[in-house]
Amino acid sequence: MYEHGDNGEVDGIIMDKYKNILVNALVNLGDVVLTTGAIALLKKAYPKARITILVKPVVREAVENNPVIDDVIVFAYKPKENSWGQMMDMVKEIKRRQFDLCLSLDRKLRPALLAFLARIPERVGPDRVFGPKKSRVTWLYTKTIRMDYDLERTLQADTYQNIVRGLTGQSAEEKEKPVFARITAEAKMKAECLLAQLPQAEKIIALCVKGTFPLKTWPKEYFAKVVESLAAEYKASFFVTGGPGDREYADEVIACCQVPVANFCGETNLVELAALFKKCDLLVSVDTGGGHIAATSKVPMVVMYGCTSPDRWYPINENARVLTSREDCCPCTVRAEQCPSWPSPKCLWNVSPEDVLEECRGLLR
Repeated sequence: MYEHGDNGEVDGIIMDKYKNILVNALVNLGDVVLTTGAIALLKKAYPKARITILVKPVVREAVENNPVIDDVIVFAYKPKENSWGQMMDMVKEIKRRQFDLCLSLDRKLRPALLAFLARIPERVGPDRVFGPKKSRVTWLYTKTIRMDYDLERTLQADTYQNIVRGLTGQSAEEKEKPVFARITAEAKMKAECLLAQLPQAEKIIALCVKGTFPLKTWPKEYFAKVVESLAAEYKASFFVTGGPGDREYADEVIACCQVPVANFCGETNLVELAALFKKCDLLVSVDTGGGHIAATSKVPMVVMYGCTSPDRWYPINENARVLTSREDCCPCTVRAEQCPSWPSPKCLWNVSPEDVLEECRGLLR
């Protein structure tokens, strides 16, 4: 329970200190989903504040019509490509909105510079957020939050919330889960229409087969073995989900399977994808942004990790099970061709179909 004091102060937090907050989150889809837990914590500290989030165009659907976010600014951000004129147009837009606080969850130069040039009076951000390297970006902040712990062994969702705690003073015991956009009636209808294309079955099983880069992508043969084994044990229908760019690879995985698998890659927007996951009995996925969307739906899920670590990227879902071979070289950030065991990287090939099947059976009971 909070203890109330004078002047809107609750447990040492002046809850009406900020009226209009800009949150910088120019990060990829999975990260944006994880930042919403931090924004929920921020909203709890400053319930009267209007919170606007700055994001890339590709993730806008995850944060529009979101219970913890009041407004969205979309910035078509590409390093080294945005003109000074585009930057100044965005500065004018941010300045027009008269924010009294900018909280950076990405520690990137471009959004920090936007806040500085827009003369937002308080600009707060972390000294580190993704790696150990410090940055002069923090010179643009009025307050820097020190992240003096091992980022690789800390959930990224907790790191985002630690940034908020560094601002608000909230305790480590106060945690919030990621919050996805509200699922509309139209999105539910689209999900129903897609699922109607599947063979009738007792179980609906979704697959996310392609990571954002090769060292996150579990072998096609392994996916095929899992699908065929589950089809033999359960009356199940299967579909693959992903973006338009995943469709061709998904077809290659499907070609390896001896049972029907539908390809829904590119068939949904992000909210429709969330609606699909809510209808599933199981998701088998690599570590990807879609998996973090699925986690917010509480669908039972099994996630296979390669070069990334579940210590940091575990889906925030009590129904999630994760598998990793914990190679000595992991986590890593090398390109696929630089991997010593490429083209059969140990981090992926040593996560066996049998281990995945065991976790799937446990969730399907």
